[in-house]
Amino acid sequence: MKIYYKVGLLLLSFMNIANIAYAQVEEEHEDEYDEESIVLTVEQMENAGIRVDALYPAILHYQVYAPGDVKANDYTSYIVSPRIDSIIQRRYVALGDHIETGEILVTLFSEAVAEAQASYLVASSERQRVIQLGRQAVGESRFISAQTDYDVAYGRLRAFGLTDTDITRLSEEVVNLGEYSLRAETDGAVLSDDFRQGQFVEAGHALIELADEQSLWVEARLAPSLRLNLPAGTEAEIVVEGITYNGIVSQEAHTIDPITRTRVIRLLVNNEEDQLHPGLFADVYFPLPTDEPVMAVPEDALIRGGDGDWTIFVEHEPGEFEAQEVELGRSLGELREIEGVAVGTRVVMQGAFFISSEAAKGGFDIHNH
Repeated sequence: MKIYYKVGLLLLSFMNIANIAYAQVEEEHEDEYDEESIVLTVEQMENAGIRVDALYPAILHYQVYAPGDVKANDYTSYIVSPRIDSIIQRRYVALGDHIETGEILVTLFSEAVAEAQASYLVASSERQRVIQLGRQAVGESRFISAQTDYDVAYGRLRAFGLTDTDITRLSEEVVNLGEYSLRAETDGAVLSDDFRQGQFVEAGHALIELADEQSLWVEARLAPSLRLNLPAGTEAEIVVEGITYNGIVSQEAHTIDPITRTRVIRLLVNNEEDQLHPGLFADVYFPLPTDEPVMAVPEDALIRGGDGDWTIFVEHEPGEFEAQEVELGRSLGELREIEGVAVGTRVVMQGAFFISSEAAKGGFDIHNH
């Protein structure tokens, strides 16, 4: 009987020890949980601007930013240059002038043009003579030869840049042989005029650049790592000096710029009101949707932990927050795709930095109370 009594006492002792140990473990877990949680009052949350939302997958529309430059539309621009070595006699336009098609831009002198003009006058005179005499009177060979010489002389002057009007004037007016004028081939503004009167210029030297500024280019530069599908016709917002314009992607470069190491996206922008000019800086925003529903939070909602991992703050109970590690995905403008969070989790979308500071300070009150 005494033996059973002693065994009973031993069992009771072991049970008491186990209960005490279990209680200590529970208390340690509770303390650990309390240490990892940050509890804020409603007043603290309101003053800190903390916003909490349930996180669900969704198709997101985000913006991708790219710096850019306003450029002349090369497809509607025109370079005025002599086609033969010449000396500049007079200029008629200046930088910034708006020019109409056919307007005289510059007058030059060239010995070669003088010879060509003289040859044309001789050929034109002979052609008129044989036409007046008639094909039968002069013979087929002479008639064809006169016409051929005329065509060659005319074509040579056209090759030198003279217009049909300028060539016709040679036979109708007294002109200084060797002088010729270059005219505007298109309406536009003078973007450059790199020359002086009396200057000798070689054939092909760019004297004037004309551009029709009603439609300009904006060249946006994207990092090669951004694998975006931006086909022709994609719309974008272009901000220049605080004013927003609508642009449309027209071309996409398939090579990387060797200097800037960026990929160029070319956009067309309407400039009928003449507010944009080549050389201005531009901010370009491409609005894009995600291919599938994603979980994403604002970049400010992400906090880098002491171990270097990225975390967010989740709300288990009203006002009670805990850090949770996440895996980062794509950058979606001001948002960042994340993984490792259950659907419907309540996440701190605004004010995460304040909660992180409170955790670091051990619960410092926003009002210093």
